[in-house]
Amino acid sequence: MRIDHYSFGSIMIDGKEYSSDVIIYSERVDSSWWRQEGHNLQPADLTDIVKAKPDILIVGTGFYGVMSVPEETISFLKSHGLEVQVMPTKKAVELFNDVQGKAKSCVAALHLTC
Repeated sequence: MRIDHYSFGSIMIDGKEYSSDVIIYSERVDSSWWRQEGHNLQPADLTDIVKAKPDILIVGTGFYGVMSVPEETISFLKSHGLEVQVMPTKKAVELFNDVQGKAKSCVAALHLTC
């Protein structure tokens, strides 16, 4: 998977455009991802990612970085052996494209607005 373009509220992945938050796995895109508390990422929002067992999870916190990722959530992910990178979505997109195809498996959970 490759992210072709990202702008506020829109992302193009392998030529297909999405206008809702996404989780990008190596073989598919989940465009129905929604969080229980909107702008506050909780462990319960990430159960499918934990089951997928990637080496790295890249979290995009939105165009302006508004979505918060509490330390409790980061600790939960690390306790399951995931390396976690949290940053505004534009930087997360760049990192995801850079990491793809390298030795480690990678999943990106991207908030597209705010």
